[in-house]
Amino acid sequence: MKRTAARISKNWGLYLLLLPAVVLLLLFTYKPMYGVIIAFKDYNPSLGITGSPWAGFKYFEKFFNSYQFEVTLKNTLYISLYSFATFPIPIIFALLVNQLRHNMYRRFFQTVTYMPHFISTVVLVGIMMILLSPGNGLIGNIYRLFGAEAPNLMGSAGLFSSLYVWSDVWQQTGWNSIIYLAALSAISPSLYEAAKVDGASRWQMVRMIDLPMLMPTAITLLILRIGGLLGVGFEKVYLMQNNLNISGSEVLSTYVYKIGLLSAQYSFSSAINLFNTIINLILLVTVNQISRKYSENSIW
Repeated sequence: MKRTAARISKNWGLYLLLLPAVVLLLLFTYKPMYGVIIAFKDYNPSLGITGSPWAGFKYFEKFFNSYQFEVTLKNTLYISLYSFATFPIPIIFALLVNQLRHNMYRRFFQTVTYMPHFISTVVLVGIMMILLSPGNGLIGNIYRLFGAEAPNLMGSAGLFSSLYVWSDVWQQTGWNSIIYLAALSAISPSLYEAAKVDGASRWQMVRMIDLPMLMPTAITLLILRIGGLLGVGFEKVYLMQNNLNISGSEVLSTYVYKIGLLSAQYSFSSAINLFNTIINLILLVTVNQISRKYSENSIW
């Protein structure tokens, strides 16, 4: 305790700079966690959180026994696991960009591939609807050139996950590769020089130098991604969702929104969201432990 107090008094300026961030974290992250208890209560806004009667695990059982449990969980897992299949793409992209030797071409290529990240989700989904429209969209016009009727891709439940994942790959690959490019730039040039002296080809340098150096970063990001397995983003799914593809697009986040805000079933929606959070936390801790045991890389 004395040692901690001495360290704080010695570096009081740094702790003072840290104080506003800590206060904001406590106020907007930890304090609202108190509201989680409404998942175990028959919450009534007029009675407040403390005045509402306890309901135990009533709403968890209600969700587990509902027909939406299997549908939403299956869709959420499928889209998440589908997204995991694209995890190596930013790594491969970073390795390819790192092989560009001309700085002007490299900067131009990086700028062009980063730009889609700054397109808002609303605009992106709007572009997809225009391009894939079977009536006046690009796809519709191409099909009409050949005298065929265009399929309604945005209304297909089976294609929803593919459209969601690959549009995300197009938008985020360049941006997600930044951290890998930063890791590659930190590699000592002496390693490449020694490899050249030994007669190594470019592919051998990528395999024996670049990939091993990227592994700690890749594993850390993979752990964090697994920790959000059931956390499929709400905004893009909700914007792409319609009555035709609802059977393949209803995920936990959109279901919580509809139940909680549109139907005002606050306790029920809180129970679903708490279930989602607990599963993600268990996965994060488990994968982190496995990674620390077998690869000596972990986030804590």
